[in-house]
Amino acid sequence: MAVTLIVDGANVMGSRADGWWRDRAGAMARLHGELAELAARGITGPVPGGEETGGDAPGITGPVPGSEEAGGDGRWFPEIVLVVEGRARAVRGQVPDAPGVRVVAARGEGDDEIAGLAGRLTGQRIVVTADRELRRRCEAAGAVVTGPRWLTRLLG
Repeated sequence: MAVTLIVDGANVMGSRADGWWRDRAGAMARLHGELAELAARGITGPVPGGEETGGDAPGITGPVPGSEEAGGDGRWFPEIVLVVEGRARAVRGQVPDAPGVRVVAARGEGDDEIAGLAGRLTGQRIVVTADRELRRRCEAAGAVVTGPRWLTRLLG
């Protein structure tokens, strides 16, 4: 079962008070590195919105990837799509390719790119953002949405 994690880079970056505003591309490069580590080690636990979290959100059906029901150890390995916009687009030239992580530079507004990906990509899509309007658009496109806190806890 393919799961794609679509990360609103600006929103996740902005959820941390680590001085990101002084160097947006550098902060985004750090986030990219953390996502690459996450992609390599996988995620343990239920998929947000899945049956095991008590939700029956659209787009999440069947066993949790990697669960015993799926024949694994409870670890799942999503494809991660990091969406960047504005000055943080410069990150594309600053980070190496990482298995399991793709950087998408929004052509215009990041929210439009994220909502478009949520509607175009196949399989299960999980969008990480705290933006209410973007949440509504992504859920209407059939994606599950979770907040940045879920992701930042995984990143450590």
